[in-house]
Amino acid sequence: MALEKHDFHPSVLREYDIRGIIGETLSPIDAEAIGQAFGTLMIENGDNSVTVGYDGRATSPELEEALVRGLLSTGVNVIRVGMGPSPMLYFSTYELNTGNGIMITGSHNPPSHNGFKMILGKKPFYGEAIQELGRLCASGSFKSGTGSVAEDPMLDRYVARVLEDYKHKSDLVVVWDCGNGVTGEAMRKVAKDLPGRHVLLYDEIDSSFPNHHPDPTVADNLQDLIRTVKGVGADLGIAFDGDGDRIGVVDSRGNIIWGDQLLAILSREILKKTPGASIIADVKASKLLFDEIGNLGGDPVMWKTGHSLIKIKMAELSSPLAGEMSGHIFFNDIFYGYDDALYVGLRLLNLLGQESQSLDELFDNLPTAINTPELRFDCPDEEKFKAVERIQAQLREKNADFSDVDGVRVNVHGGWWLLRASNTQAVLVARCEAPSEEALEDVKLHMRDNLQEAGIEMPAI
Repeated sequence: MALEKHDFHPSVLREYDIRGIIGETLSPIDAEAIGQAFGTLMIENGDNSVTVGYDGRATSPELEEALVRGLLSTGVNVIRVGMGPSPMLYFSTYELNTGNGIMITGSHNPPSHNGFKMILGKKPFYGEAIQELGRLCASGSFKSGTGSVAEDPMLDRYVARVLEDYKHKSDLVVVWDCGNGVTGEAMRKVAKDLPGRHVLLYDEIDSSFPNHHPDPTVADNLQDLIRTVKGVGADLGIAFDGDGDRIGVVDSRGNIIWGDQLLAILSREILKKTPGASIIADVKASKLLFDEIGNLGGDPVMWKTGHSLIKIKMAELSSPLAGEMSGHIFFNDIFYGYDDALYVGLRLLNLLGQESQSLDELFDNLPTAINTPELRFDCPDEEKFKAVERIQAQLREKNADFSDVDGVRVNVHGGWWLLRASNTQAVLVARCEAPSEEALEDVKLHMRDNLQEAGIEMPAI
């Protein structure tokens, strides 16, 4: 029996997805309500077909059943594409021409968490749309009908598609760390069709994540990959997050190639084909990345942090490539413009097959700077955006050189500092970069002085 109305725990309706702790803030009843609300929005949008997929978490199948039940109760037709990475679900919306999809995934969160990523009308479903879904559930104004359900497993077609653009083949030795996330089965299928030697780490899907947490942006989570790359004499190593939309890369010496550095390397292939193209990176990326894109003949665009926001901007500018420090990389040249870590890994191998230089040499040739790690410090949700507005007003009064694309990014002492409000947590996010240690201290002092003047206390860095 369909739900009449439903209220969510206030913490689960996030900026880019719905996410919570199973048994505490998220349950199958929530999943059914999401299905009813999303199906209602689809019908109001003139659509009637949606694909549904799920990751390798133990709680995902039960949530999937409840979600499908809710969708069917509105009269929409559901195509279940099975277990696989989030990019497989994104691919299914193109392959099956639905334009609508829901992925059940906890991404890189702890095993007790799970959630939902959504696409409506071929566009990311985020921000105010997620809040509207919550209001719709609270009102109970759901459509009613009898939908149909079909099974159409997508994994093999997804694997074939990510392999399709790997043209410049080479005998590289590559280590792939799946982190016991949902990419394991897909990666085994991909590896069978690759030339060279491929060593798979933690490709058994196990949502307790017994070896390390599947978040490739944290250096500690890359240590097994680094040891294995060195141990087998590999050319490089590639790691995935829990649902396969974020990537981490290390070279043969174990150097971590961070998101902005990887984007600079991948830009080489794109800008050879399309000189002058716009390439987008988020405000946390190094100044050196934007400079490098310009040096390669591209048009660097700094944009807001957040994978949904980047996707929208890519479509607006017809940008062929974009990326974030968090490891979301988006190809929109001969691909679909969404973040797919397996595909990005293969495009990196494709680039290396065309280059006379190794990945180590490409990395060594990148310009360097000194930067702080990302600093996150607590600030209540109701205060964090106001704090950023105070800083912006203060900087304008001083005629400071800064960007307000997403918070503030202030150019000073040959470097920069960033302060922005997180869209997903009750925190402010800061980062600094400079050409030398001495300049970095000056940048940090400039940031601290401005924050204190605006009444914002920050921890030592």
